[in-house]
Amino acid sequence: MIKKSLKYDYDEFEERVKNLLLNLQIPYKNITLYINSFIHKSILNEKISTFTESNERLEFFWDAILELLITEFLFNKFPTKWEWELTDLRSAIVRWKNLASISSSLNFQDYIVLSKGETLTKWNENPYILANTLEAFLWAIYIDLWFEFAKKFVDKFISSTLSQILENSLHIDPKTNLQEIIQSKQNITPVYKVIEESWLDHNKTYIMWVYIWDNKIWEWTGASKKKAEKEAAKNALENLN
Repeated sequence: MIKKSLKYDYDEFEERVKNLLLNLQIPYKNITLYINSFIHKSILNEKISTFTESNERLEFFWDAILELLITEFLFNKFPTKWEWELTDLRSAIVRWKNLASISSSLNFQDYIVLSKGETLTKWNENPYILANTLEAFLWAIYIDLWFEFAKKFVDKFISSTLSQILENSLHIDPKTNLQEIIQSKQNITPVYKVIEESWLDHNKTYIMWVYIWDNKIWEWTGASKKKAEKEAAKNALENLN
């Protein structure tokens, strides 16, 4: 039985997962597949753990299937859109932030099994872990109930986020969006500058400023220049008057 790292023992955990599947109307056959989808690799290092496999490899397997399903969905829904438009929409749907939001809405954070240390620091609420858990859970559905049922789940919980993505223009690259808005109103292109850069290879960060007419409109710190620019543009869009 698993103790300490969980608020309940293994048998209770299994019952909780069964109840989750019942609420989601998933007619499971092999409960172990779904249990494994919630196992974070950190628990494998604990002596008290009886788990031998994390969900890390499982979510990797699902990436290709998810992209295939979303590609088919968008291809049929928008027969007149160009390939690049469909690609942008697909990227927005399968983006980790969107998957993390879906995972959170399904309360998956209450089922993720972590080591004691990660549990205390609330890693179960980490967006990356939430997104990976959802992908692993989809893998379990695919293996247990095959393609058609996995497709139904994706249609209901993932493809359905398309309307929100379109409404909030989440499929548009924030740098492109910011540039189009600024050029239309000010006839100038935003400028990105690295103000500060750390030199620790294992934890390199960049502080990026966004300028308009030499006026800073936002700044952001990121693990790469590209990510810092993108996040700076995104936050500038959200806060720009």
